[in-house]
Amino acid sequence: MSLLKSPSGEPVIRTVDLEKTYQMGAVRVDALRGVSITINPGELTTIMGPSGSGKSTLMHLMGCLDTPSGGSILIDGESTARMRESQLARMRNRKIGFVFQQFNLLNRTSILENVAAPLLYAGVSLAKRKKLAVQALERVGLADRVHHKPNELSGGQKQRAAIARAIVTQPSLLLADEPTGALDSKTGHQILELFQDLNRQGLTVVMVTHDPEVGAMTRRTITIRDGLIESDIGPAGGVQP
Repeated sequence: MSLLKSPSGEPVIRTVDLEKTYQMGAVRVDALRGVSITINPGELTTIMGPSGSGKSTLMHLMGCLDTPSGGSILIDGESTARMRESQLARMRNRKIGFVFQQFNLLNRTSILENVAAPLLYAGVSLAKRKKLAVQALERVGLADRVHHKPNELSGGQKQRAAIARAIVTQPSLLLADEPTGALDSKTGHQILELFQDLNRQGLTVVMVTHDPEVGAMTRRTITIRDGLIESDIGPAGGVQP
């Protein structure tokens, strides 16, 4: 399925003068200080920066996992500014897929059930949940592991299962936070190749990392430092070759 066109014809995500401030006792931390970026349909983009630069904060805001202190976020042209938590939850479920460093799989349930879980929250019937979960697992090369549990998989297979769970709802945007951080270099490279393959199929992918090797595999790299965009290198838009 091609996901190249945003349903609204708008960028998949756009942030305007995004700010995030944390107050920790008497200490004020400005994690983001006016960040404006546009991610167009079909992009494969890396957001890089050292620890404490604000890159993970930016990803959490883009994914509606947190709310900004200032500025605005538009997803498929729809502003999140006045959305209630229930509306933000629906936005996350329908339009955004998440991949994290530590996989976040439920150990007591099968891989099939793990992947199907977002569809349960979306109210999809059991039969359709199973069908779509199997299709997602086939896309990431785990068709022969559907009934295994996470503790029966390697680290790379766990991350593939996590990616299948992220794409099972056919989101507009896939956000990956340090997706190779818990993997050895060979396995990490295979996971990056999987992201490239999904992007060639039309999925918009944004990866957050401090690893230059990850950045080297995307045409566009946005570098964050001290809560500001230090550089934005590469074309914005289009499926990567």
